[in-house]
Amino acid sequence: MGAKTYKVNGMTCNGCANKVKAGVGAVDGIASVEADSATGQVTVTSDGNIDDAIIVRAIQGAGYEAAPA
Repeated sequence: MGAKTYKVNGMTCNGCANKVKAGVGAVDGIASVEADSATGQVTVTSDGNIDDAIIVRAIQGAGYEAAPA
């Protein structure tokens, strides 16, 4: 199981965090997603390798900009 952290710009409240969690959680192979609006970070855990591009696209699809931390 692997985990990676991403920095998300514009995630400022719990509603934002929930939107990001839902978007990333819909990606195949993702075991868990933790989003912290206070720090602007999202931690993704997967059963396999995590493709940064796919996770960043999922976060962008939720309406936010992101990059690996």
